[in-house]
Amino acid sequence: MIKFDYSLDFANLNFRERPDLYRVGRGEQGVLLVEPYKSEILPHWRFKNPAIATESSEKIYQIFLAYLEQDDFVGADMARKFLQMGYTRLRGAHQRS
Repeated sequence: MIKFDYSLDFANLNFRERPDLYRVGRGEQGVLLVEPYKSEILPHWRFKNPAIATESSEKIYQIFLAYLEQDDFVGADMARKFLQMGYTRLRGAHQRS
């Protein structure tokens, strides 16, 4: 697996225009760095409780499917990472309560 490259200029990089620079990395690496996807997905990321998590995950899954339909691998992978991140957060919240 190629490691996620944290040395890139994320503040000025558009991965939709430069998907060749994207690296999947492990787990949720890069989820809050890769634009424009972070800005497109993050407003829908809500996992405070099961009801909100269900609504959020359904919306992000629709975004994931739209990226797939557009052959946008980076977008699809970012949506997957947001879903994974939400799942782990909600699961952790349940274990603490």
